[in-house]
Amino acid sequence: MESARIVKAILDDPGLDAELRRIAGLVFEDRRITDEEGLYLYERGPLSYLGALANYQRERRHGDQTYFNRNFHIEPTNVCLYTCTFCSYSRLIKKREEGWEYSMDEIMDIVRQYDGQAVTEVHIVGGVLPQYDVPFYAELFRRIKEHRPELHIKALTPVEYHYIFKKAKIGYAEGMKLMLEAGLDSMPGGGAEIFHPEIRDQIAGGKCSGEQWLQIHEEWHKLGRRSNATILYGHLEEYRHRIHHMSLLRELQDRSGGFQTFIPLKFRNKDNQLSHLPEVSLIEDLRNYAVSRIYLDNFDHLKAYWPMIGRNAAQLSLAFGVDDIDGTIDDTTKIYSMAGSEEQNPALSTRDLVQLIRAVGRRPIERDTLYGVVQDFTEVEFEEDRQFRGYTSLPVVNNS
Repeated sequence: MESARIVKAILDDPGLDAELRRIAGLVFEDRRITDEEGLYLYERGPLSYLGALANYQRERRHGDQTYFNRNFHIEPTNVCLYTCTFCSYSRLIKKREEGWEYSMDEIMDIVRQYDGQAVTEVHIVGGVLPQYDVPFYAELFRRIKEHRPELHIKALTPVEYHYIFKKAKIGYAEGMKLMLEAGLDSMPGGGAEIFHPEIRDQIAGGKCSGEQWLQIHEEWHKLGRRSNATILYGHLEEYRHRIHHMSLLRELQDRSGGFQTFIPLKFRNKDNQLSHLPEVSLIEDLRNYAVSRIYLDNFDHLKAYWPMIGRNAAQLSLAFGVDDIDGTIDDTTKIYSMAGSEEQNPALSTRDLVQLIRAVGRRPIERDTLYGVVQDFTEVEFEEDRQFRGYTSLPVVNNS
């Protein structure tokens, strides 16, 4: 494995900082690094060094395989009770005319738009309002399952669950069991932001605490179910806050084993209360992916969310520990386009995603939400490509 040869060269480099060589030895031996060592990587690790270690970890787990899925998003509302300072997406109740609030039937109409299409997942997150409560979401999940039983429902963050369970006067364990019985299949990782109260109180005061976010995921894991985890980086936090955040995730993963993917989310500064802050550079994005992959030794997957960072940055991230770039999306999410991301109309066809992955020498693998392989696209040809080269035989796969 070429990545292993590169790490061995790092270990033998006498010109490299001795502590960085020692940490590289730990990574090469697949040993856990400490919080202090993680902080040292953030502060002192050259980008090429971090990329080499993270790519070694990535290829040790997944080789050249890079995952994507065919999915669509539903955002029931962007009107919200909370006023997170980093958020460009939500609208206050007093300005609700600027937003949207979908009814149950309107949401089901969106689901039906994908009938007959080869999507495997619906991702549901949105604002927090009183009418979107436990009965509403339980009924929504049941209706989706009745309409399309095989469609995986990945829905709601702990921010939403904390609110609706409190409103219903039920505990987290009871609430998550109700959601499971209604048809919930897995949980996304949103709402984590930064766990450390020094920063969380400034950017997301009023909504669920870091501890409560972790408790809700742990209750879901106790039911034998999987979820994702995120971090929002590049605003008021320092490197020590990022390490603290990941340390809490790593501790919970040691206990439950329920997390499957970690997704670093970049702060975007358009039209929010933190617009005076500059956004971090692409170099910092890649540094953060790499340190995340090295530090979170008990997470199987690291995802770069391409609608947030753009297609080119997503390709680069595949050399810095990332093995997943999310899905087709189909222009169904506005959370990052409203915050000024590169992708203002986030939609990629299956062919687009496959070509994006192939272009940097990786193997495109379509997965389902739980990382079951749906199709290996390494050798697949698409109708458009065959027609371009003058083939007249039937296409191998269409571009849905």
